[in-house]
Amino acid sequence: MGVKLPPIEKIHEAYSAIADKRVVLKENEAEVSSSDLTKTYMVKWKDEVYSSNDNASYWQGYIGYPIIAVLMLQGKLPLNQEIAMYFQGINWKKINTEYKNKFSEAVSQIMGGLKEKGIDCNKIEGEIQKVYQEIGRLTIQTKRSSIRPPK
Repeated sequence: MGVKLPPIEKIHEAYSAIADKRVVLKENEAEVSSSDLTKTYMVKWKDEVYSSNDNASYWQGYIGYPIIAVLMLQGKLPLNQEIAMYFQGINWKKINTEYKNKFSEAVSQIMGGLKEKGIDCNKIEGEIQKVYQEIGRLTIQTKRSSIRPPK
């Protein structure tokens, strides 16, 4: 049994966290700062069991962007640094609020902006799809964090 698949747009957010260097890996845990830097999430793992106190992981039961980013940095999911750089400096909190958490609409706006700059969005989407397929193949387990999400 793999993990509960997140909305694919969480991969874009994970790329942002990596590009902005908001993921601090430690021995069996990581601190991941939110895009607006107002919250810090704790991702913990032991063996192949992961937990995080971000809202998606805690309340929705799918792996949120903090766990995805950690798995990318650990080499358990593909990480294309070039693609990550396209998502540098994006305030996902603001954009997701603006689009009332309709993540696909938020990502469409961002991808539209990249396309206007002449960036090959097909290549980006191909990488995102690759990561998403690998999430479906993960053999890790997730459990609910013992720490509530920060308010």
